[in-house]
Formats: sequence, structure tokens, C-alpha cells
Amino acid sequence: MIQKVLIANRGEIALRIVRACRELGIKTLAVYSEADVQSLHVQLADEAICIGGPKSSDSYLRADRIISAAEIADVDAIHPGYGFLSENAKFAEQCESCNIKFIGPKSKSIKMMGDKAIAKDTVRKAGVPIVPGSDGPVESETEAVKIARKIGYPVIIKAVAGGGGRGMRIAHNDVSFAKEYYVARGEAEKAFGNGAVYIEKYIEKPRHIEFQILADSHGHVLHLGERDCSVQRRHQKLIEESPSPFLTPDLRKRMGKAAVKAAEAAAYENAGTIEFLVDAKGNFYFIEMNTRIQVEHPVTEEVTGIDLIKEQIRVANGEKLGFDQGDVKFEGHAIECRINAEDPARNFAPSPGTIGLYYSPGGHGVRVDSHAYSGYAIPPYYDSMIGKLICTGSTRKVALERAYRALSEYLIRGIKTTIPLHRAIMADPIFIEGKATTAYMEDFLGRTASDLFT
Repeated sequence: MIQKVLIANRGEIALRIVRACRELGIKTLAVYSEADVQSLHVQLADEAICIGGPKSSDSYLRADRIISAAEIADVDAIHPGYGFLSENAKFAEQCESCNIKFIGPKSKSIKMMGDKAIAKDTVRKAGVPIVPGSDGPVESETEAVKIARKIGYPVIIKAVAGGGGRGMRIAHNDVSFAKEYYVARGEAEKAFGNGAVYIEKYIEKPRHIEFQILADSHGHVLHLGERDCSVQRRHQKLIEESPSPFLTPDLRKRMGKAAVKAAEAAAYENAGTIEFLVDAKGNFYFIEMNTRIQVEHPVTEEVTGIDLIKEQIRVANGEKLGFDQGDVKFEGHAIECRINAEDPARNFAPSPGTIGLYYSPGGHGVRVDSHAYSGYAIPPYYDSMIGKLICTGSTRKVALERAYRALSEYLIRGIKTTIPLHRAIMADPIFIEGKATTAYMEDFLGRTASDLFT
């Protein structure tokens, strides 16, 4: 049984894992960079070990130092959170070879679903719809152009490895394709050390809807409903909600079944997410699987009452899921706003620095997951997200009204944040009507004065 967990991450997700472990009676070891010595997860964990310099390449991405810390502190398991090494199959293999439980899927599943071309082929064989595209990586511009013409423009060029919007480019004709093909390859090589790309049909103004998966090591696979993640900027999610205001009961049921099929095809264990694009007519297509816990997992927790981090730990312990698909109940509506240290009025420029005043909103139906506090210095080395505001209500209308109220109370002084942006979105008629697609943010920013975000 797991007695001590090393948390191979930082920020709010590390703090979230500390809290879940504490409720389960499990001790925690925080590993941290020199820049994170004052972080809350370091202060609240049972033990803490510094593993390197401020840059993630010198600390949170150093698998060797993390494994060494695990062996020194005699931990039973490692929870990778999201980002960093969470979807690194080699790191999962290292944990397995060192007899340390990796709180996530097996390395084989990570490898399979981490290669988008292999993932598409795997789920296609299982009968899950996929976006029309190349059968795998394209090796040359000439081959890529032929495929793009066959599929029909517009097309999207995607990195085989990685995510987060990097190595993704849209082309509308042969001329733009030639340029974007090499840009995408260059971005992919720089970000992931792998310049391979593949081609897909670009579905204009779709919904981005993902299904939360849970699977144990005893063959039980189920889903915990969907999250609508359509509000994005440059392929980075800003707002997530559940249930989706777009899905009908029938479409939800069919997508849920497809998500389970995809997970079963990957022989998946632990928590994961199947991501789909859904067009205006309700046709849905698999785009990828995230083999880790998601940033937006609290949305699912709030509508199901299931603690996903605890379930991850139980599955890693070899336990069976304590419920079946029919036992999963959905109540009310939940919406999450990612609070980033960025200035929306200045093209979302990063805003690191010291927080002078931090006041978190509260009240019925308000949850804040954050590692920030008054006096906390936000380092310039990592992702700009400093917190998540999750609001719930008996209906979507109530949840939106509560989110607007909570955002009006949320005070962070000394730096710029996306709080004013989220407040403006919560008051926008198109978003309120549930009509936001992945093209929403571009339209919203184009018709909204930037002084609303100050």
C-alpha cells in the first residue's frame, strides 16, 4: 500500500495532491526548484527536497534528480500532476524499473497515446470517429501538399509529439501551406525534440469537448461526463464547464461510449481524458488522449462528487473502482476560470512579480484552487497560471451569476491577471447563451475594448 508520495510538480496541482494525500493518511514529499522555496506546497508537504535551479530544465524536468529524491526519501509512489514529466513514457518506465508506483497509466499506454498518429490509428480500429487526415507523419513538403489537396483546405498541421498549441499551424491554400509546414516542424522540434508532423482536416468553429475517463487494473473503464473547453486562445484553454451547453442527451451518450472505447483500446489504467472536436451538426471526432490528470479536473469533481486525485491513488494501489457507470450521477453545473498572471490589455504579456494583496472569493458554490498568497513572488520561469476559480450552481445560469460575483470579489494586487477578462466574458451575451466555439475568443477580443480588462 502507498504510504508516501513524491509530488513531481509545483503550484496549485502540487498543493491539490498534498491535500488529497493528507485526507487519505498518506505522507507527502515535495520536490522543488530554487525559485519555488516559498511555494505553499513546499511549506505544507511533510517533507521537501530541492532538486535544482529555477529553470524547469534544471529541476522539474530532471527525471534523474526526481528519482534520486524518491530513493533518498524512501517513497512508494510518484504523482506527476500535469505538464512537466506527466506524459513522459520514459519517466514512467524509470519509476516502474525502480519499483516506484507511477500514479498514472502504464508507460506503454503513455507511449501509444502520446504519439498522435498511433493514437488515431488505435481508436479508429476501435470504431471511434477520427478527423480525416494523413495516416501518420508526413516526411516531405511534397507529400504533405498532396495530402492537403486530397483532404481539402483548410487543413491543420500538427506536431506528432506534445501539445499546448505548439507545433500547430493552419493552412488555407498551397501557398500558406508551404510556409506553415516548416514553421510547425520548427516549433515541434524546439518544443518537443521531435519535428515530425501530420495533417488533418481543419474543422472550422467547432466545439472542443472532452470526456473524463477512469479505469482500474481489473478491467473496469468508465467515463465521468464531459467538459466543454471551447473558450481558448491560441489553443490554450481559458474556461471549462460541465455539462456542455451544446450536447444533447443522445450525443452525450454516444460520445461517452466512444470515449470508453478509446480508453479500452489503449488498455488504459488510471485517470485520463479523451478529447473530441464537435462540428455544428453534432458530428464528433477524436483528436487526442491526455494520459494524465487535467488542469480542469475540478469541474468534473464538482458535478459528480468524485475526488479524482484520490481515485488516481486508489487505482495506483491496485484497488477496484468503487462504482460502475450507472452509479455516476451528475448534479448541477460547474464552470472554471483559469487565473493567469498575464495582462490581457497588452496582448496577454506575462506579469511575474510579487503579489501585494491576495484576497480569495468565497461563499456558497465557490471553490478556489491556488498556491498564491499575499507576498508570494511569482517566478518568471513557469506557466503563468496561478489559480483556478470553480463556481457551481443548480443551473448554468446560477453558476455563471456566481462566477461573475466571485470574480468581482477576487483581488490580486501588484501584478496583472486575467480576472477582468473572465468577468467580461461572464457578462458577454454570446457566452451566456452557450454559443461559444473555439473561434469565440478571437471574435470576443475583436469586439471588446481592452480597457475592460484593466
